[in-house]
Amino acid sequence: MATRRTSAKTASTSNTSKDELLGFYREMLLIRRFEEKAGQLYGMGLIGGFCHLYIGQEAVVVGLEAAAEEGDKRVTSYRDHGHMLACGMDPKGVMAELTGREGGYSKGKGGSMHMFSKERHFYGGHGIVGAQVPIGAGLAFADKYLGNGRVTFAYFGDGAANQGQVYETYNMAQLWELPVIFVIENNQYAMGTAVKRSTKSPNLWERGAAYGIAGEEVDGMDVLAVKAAGEKAVAHCRAGKGPYILEVMTYRYRGHSMSDPAKYRSREEVQKIREERDAIEHVRELILQGKHATEDELKAVDKEIKDIVNEAAEFAKESPEPAVDELYTDIYAELAPQNA
Repeated sequence: MATRRTSAKTASTSNTSKDELLGFYREMLLIRRFEEKAGQLYGMGLIGGFCHLYIGQEAVVVGLEAAAEEGDKRVTSYRDHGHMLACGMDPKGVMAELTGREGGYSKGKGGSMHMFSKERHFYGGHGIVGAQVPIGAGLAFADKYLGNGRVTFAYFGDGAANQGQVYETYNMAQLWELPVIFVIENNQYAMGTAVKRSTKSPNLWERGAAYGIAGEEVDGMDVLAVKAAGEKAVAHCRAGKGPYILEVMTYRYRGHSMSDPAKYRSREEVQKIREERDAIEHVRELILQGKHATEDELKAVDKEIKDIVNEAAEFAKESPEPAVDELYTDIYAELAPQNA
């Protein structure tokens, strides 16, 4: 199938329910407030190692999770906290893992970059650039083998899009018609180099044409547009038509990681995006314009979210560090599961 470009921007004016809009607002706000708190804890020395925040990119994962069904899988890179929250993982368990505590999802042994949840079908959090892409295809291969109708979302960034293993995976996924959606979260700067300086062919989704993979570019600062594109991609995969590529154009407000001062772009550029394109503000305006909630009601939502995040932070601080003998657990699987 030839690659094609379609626009999902018209989704912003489509008929969307009050509950759906308020749900998007709440979910994106939870990610934003959680990440802001994680940044504070990192600055206090309570989170060690690397910490990559998702601030600014919230609409990508919230929109795509709205298109997913129970049992669908997701795998991503180290910028993963937002994905965890969007698929329903408990903020307490996520924050406790960030601080390396026993109450974390990986018992304090994974930290920010290596967290998993079998119950929520979340398969990481991977530190090697692009490594999660073939893993995502493997998850989709298992689903096709089992015939369970599930779809896998394999997220990676514009920097990882230049990795050779991505294109090996494209070839295998199309050859075997795997139900996998390759989501390129194009935040425009990879680790610290603008796409126009690192990539000769800037329309990354079009690279699927070499393998006959369908795809499109999506406005990643518009959660409704992302959801609409996600629904199309999911339908394509569930119909047995093979993989699909979504290049979701987004923007991160912070540096690549907490240790990155982001001097490769101006503060004015970041501020302009915040003021004119912020995904949360966009939904907030739609809610107010549609009279789905008042300013005071939205402030109450923000307070509720802050309380949830503060509670998660306190849990993370109070949870004990893992015992020494925990180092020897979860190393080998006794029996490989045969069903999803």
